[in-house]
Amino acid sequence: PRPTRRPRPGLVVVPRRERAQQVASVLQALSQHLAAPPKLAVLTGGVSINPQLMRLRGGADIVVATPGRLLDVIERNGLRIGHVATLVLDEADRLLDLGFAEELARILRLLPARRQNLLFSATFPAPVQALAGQWLHDPLRVEVAAPQGVAEITQRAIRVDAPRRTQLLRHLIEQQKWTRTLVFVATKHGAETVADKLRKAGIEAEPFHGVLGQGKRSQVLIDFKAGRLQVVVATDLAARGIDIAQLPVVVNYDLPRSAVDYVHRIGRTGRAGESGLAVSFVTPASEAHWRLIEKRQGLSLPLEMLP
Repeated sequence: PRPTRRPRPGLVVVPRRERAQQVASVLQALSQHLAAPPKLAVLTGGVSINPQLMRLRGGADIVVATPGRLLDVIERNGLRIGHVATLVLDEADRLLDLGFAEELARILRLLPARRQNLLFSATFPAPVQALAGQWLHDPLRVEVAAPQGVAEITQRAIRVDAPRRTQLLRHLIEQQKWTRTLVFVATKHGAETVADKLRKAGIEAEPFHGVLGQGKRSQVLIDFKAGRLQVVVATDLAARGIDIAQLPVVVNYDLPRSAVDYVHRIGRTGRAGESGLAVSFVTPASEAHWRLIEKRQGLSLPLEMLP
């Protein structure tokens, strides 16, 4: 039976609503065999706030939330966080990169002084180090290595004129028989354009970006995981919600803004012991930027030329 006195709750803050759903799914799986599974509440934007407020009636043991929606719920008196025992900042590097610093500061002011803080981050750049130094007291740093036996991600760089990138992408998909490919572009317009061109060429493709409605984004992910979609063309921001164990190929149609983003992108492939391939398209205008990414990642890849 559930204890008569509810333990102090935990709060998990994440940058994107898809990530919130992923975290909630993992927590539910971990707790399904407990005699009294914790009550879980997920608070994200893009959907009506009323069902989320209803879910919070009677309290919650664990709250998983994006910063903006969490503050909205607090302002509506739907939740108080002054007695939170554990705070988790998941994807701390992305929270800072996406400009949530002010909202995080507001959230922290509402939390009790005595609590446990945990920061999870795929990378540990200077802003995250500064955050850790500011918010953590004598922290223990844990680095999780890749499991033994995980295949290395094969990385390729191909020189191509910018107008011919879609033609090259089509060629690679058809010739290499790629069954599931995640393509990164710089803008939502680029995602729509590239996906449309691929569809006209007979390739099942869909765009994936932040302007799409939540229902559409969820359906794209379902179809991609089920193999009904061959290609998803995504922006960096939206792609944070894509977590697929068997994703054989990632393509940088547009190069990432930074070496850190490059790590996040190619890390989408080569998971769960599967082999992975990451292909970057390098145009004459982006070659200097590619060299900078190579330098910061300690890479030295030949720039291939395909006939």
